Amino acid sequence: MRRTAVLPGLFGTILLTCLTAAQPQQGGAVRTLSLEQALQLAEAHAEQVEIARAGIHRAEADYLRTRSQRLPQLNASTGYDRTLRSEFQGVFDQAPSGPPCAPLNINPSAPVDQRVAELERFLDCGGTSASFGDFSDLPFGRSNIYRTIFSFSQLIYSGGRIGSQLRLARAARETAEVTLDSARAQVKLDTVQGYFDALLSDQLLAIAQTALQQAEDTLEQVRVARSVGAQPEFELLRAQVARDNQRPVVIRRQSDREIAYTRLRHLLDVPVGTQLNLVSQLEGDSQGLPAEFRTVAEEVDVDRIARNRAPILQAGLSVRMEEANLQVARSQRLPTISLNSLMSPVAYPETFPTPGDFRMNWAVGVSLQLPILDGGRLQADRMAAQAGVDEARARLHAIRDDSELDTRVAVEQLRAARATWDASAGTVEQAQRAYEIAEVRYREGISTQLELSDSRLLLEQARVNRAQAARDLQVARVRVALLPSLPLLSGPSAMQPQFTGMQSVTPASSQQQLPAGQSQGFPANPSATNPTGVPQL
Repeated sequence: MRRTAVLPGLFGTILLTCLTAAQPQQGGAVRTLSLEQALQLAEAHAEQVEIARAGIHRAEADYLRTRSQRLPQLNASTGYDRTLRSEFQGVFDQAPSGPPCAPLNINPSAPVDQRVAELERFLDCGGTSASFGDFSDLPFGRSNIYRTIFSFSQLIYSGGRIGSQLRLARAARETAEVTLDSARAQVKLDTVQGYFDALLSDQLLAIAQTALQQAEDTLEQVRVARSVGAQPEFELLRAQVARDNQRPVVIRRQSDREIAYTRLRHLLDVPVGTQLNLVSQLEGDSQGLPAEFRTVAEEVDVDRIARNRAPILQAGLSVRMEEANLQVARSQRLPTISLNSLMSPVAYPETFPTPGDFRMNWAVGVSLQLPILDGGRLQADRMAAQAGVDEARARLHAIRDDSELDTRVAVEQLRAARATWDASAGTVEQAQRAYEIAEVRYREGISTQLELSDSRLLLEQARVNRAQAARDLQVARVRVALLPSLPLLSGPSAMQPQFTGMQSVTPASSQQQLPAGQSQGFPANPSATNPTGVPQL
């Protein structure tokens, strides 16, 4: 009998060693992480947080750009033109052809016809322009032109357009700040879920391996008893089937664990080859959470939280933005008045200019712009803006209702998780004691293998429920703590309770299959016969 007791333990040790070796090993460094460190690392590398910060910078730039329209605008430009050929070349310096022309001599007291005749004579004989003055300073056909332009403008009246655009820009900036807070909260919740999912996958894998070890021990005992004729063939086949059905469960748990850790590495932006050593414990005690999540109470003011949710703030700011857009559309009907000034020094030197070569052009004016006929464009703009206001107000009303529902669901999930955790207290110890008794009874031949299988199923179900309850309670606490900044869950099914890991246990003797269990973050496997993977016959 002692030999019979030694063989199951030796066989189980060899089997666990093989299973451990069969698990996928990842090379690379080992990184130890607590939950607080994981939260800091996730926020530092979260792309959605960086995107939200960029949105704040963009909104700030839009506000500064809009405000600049109210301030004076002064611009300067300078340029140089070199004339290669001009139609005015030689117009004022052509030499006369023929005999020299007598100087122009007009007697002011002579009759008009004599003075006109003298002028015609002078022009017909090719008189020079010097008699009429010096045209050398005219700009026509000059080879070098230096010009500097200073332009000034100041908006005086815009019909309220700039003020409305400033209100819109301020609302957009506030929206970007709320979006940043919401992105940070979502990253924290995702990180907490990923962290506890990884811890839960470790425990579920350990539970499945323990169940496989127990099935192996039972099979070895039945095999030894069968060899001496103490057990029928049916009992041996039953034990073999129970062991074989447990192996796929272990494989699935290994796969779930790998997926959970891969998702956590993705959230933390950790290289794939890095092994994570999670030091925080999966317990229902709030002391295992960061300080900001420890004081979450189950009795909270749901109405107050629902009124101050980030989605409601964003929807309210959206209404303000659409109302500002409507004011901008209305202001397009009003005139725009601005003060303008243009100063342009210009010089036409032979080579390089000196300060004395510049001549000043300076003009000051007031301009008014008023739309008279636009073909209905402004009316269409107002109609579109009014539609935007109506849509934003309706969306705000809908988000208020959804926010209250989402808040109540989150609080109720916290209460249910707390009640489940309290209800599962002591169940694992009782199930463990019941399995030990069943194992002794079966080894002594007092009970059947069916009783032992039922006890093993109850034990594994209790362990899974306890681990799942701890995970759900911690995630529910964090979610309620982050509710003011979290976005609303999208889709009709999002309002359904998310914690579905608690399943009732059906004894194996009832010959019924248990419903396939699924915890949040772990996909259901249609081939599973029960939540824990413990086989039934």
